[in-house]
Amino acid sequence: MSADSAQEKAKRSAGAAPVVCEHPPLLSAAAGPEPPEPPVSASKEPTCGHGRPGAVERRSAAVPGPGPSADGRVSPAGKAQQGLKERYRLGSLLGRGGFGSVFAATRLSDGAPVAIKRVPRNRIHHWGQLPDGTRAPLEIVLLDKVSAGFPGIVQLHEWLELPSNVVMVLERPERSQDLLHFIWARGFLCEEVARHLFRQVLEAVRHCASCGVLHRDIKPENILVDLATGQAKLIDFGCGTYLQAAAYTSFAGTPSYSPPEWTHLGWYHGEAATVWSLGVVLHQMVCGEHPFRRGWNSTWGRLSLPRRLSPECQDLIRRCLSVLSSERPSLEDLSCDPWMQDIRVP
Repeated sequence: MSADSAQEKAKRSAGAAPVVCEHPPLLSAAAGPEPPEPPVSASKEPTCGHGRPGAVERRSAAVPGPGPSADGRVSPAGKAQQGLKERYRLGSLLGRGGFGSVFAATRLSDGAPVAIKRVPRNRIHHWGQLPDGTRAPLEIVLLDKVSAGFPGIVQLHEWLELPSNVVMVLERPERSQDLLHFIWARGFLCEEVARHLFRQVLEAVRHCASCGVLHRDIKPENILVDLATGQAKLIDFGCGTYLQAAAYTSFAGTPSYSPPEWTHLGWYHGEAATVWSLGVVLHQMVCGEHPFRRGWNSTWGRLSLPRRLSPECQDLIRRCLSVLSSERPSLEDLSCDPWMQDIRVP
């Protein structure tokens, strides 16, 4: 067992007993311990990867640095940074990784909690165009396409391009926890709770597809749970790209959530890879652990599921994790699955 797997097992063992099923809102304080500030990515596993397909451009144009300009006035970038400090009060660090850093913050005008994500410009390699013609990092372009008015995806309030960083101000539920820590605190989730959350994640993923966006890094760390309302939100589009019918031949995301066709053949289709990662997430919800935490080869064709799971739940997980991508259900098939509808097949 790797060091990371041992740490995960220890954390699960230290967690509370499995959650007792109840009707939504399911995620009140009574359902588990008071959460810590949610990290953006608890996994030490590297995310994203090589270039993303799609019509995007690299951008290397210099931006004026902060401080006084030659005529004694504050530069536009300096004013933007100063304005950010005047509008938000920065709080604790929520997460740090290859993408940059995310901090809790408070909007001073109304006291609303927000998250401020800071990404170094030298780590942004792909840019696109917003509807008004503004050039922006691809992550922001994708968020703009999918988030407005859709509750299952984190909302982007504003963004700023500074000399060394791009800053995003994002929605942050006041009491929230990423799904990985939500599971760890309970050991595993009963099927009712898992279904309630999984439906929302699937709805968010289908919404992304309808907007022509592929997330590519669906995992519990990238699903935020509002503990007051039970709302699940898909976050972090930093590995995302435009959805295409053709196969992708470059990978972006978290390796342990990549489908076998990428591992063994070097290509994958967007929908089939998404369904695979959703199957891994569902397994983590109801079993409390990653199905392939000891490696793909050691579990080839031998996916063992607890007997306490309903036949419908077991069938759905196995179909999502079919070795052949052609045997996995489509996103539409998933939404109509008997387990998703809470229908028991005699």
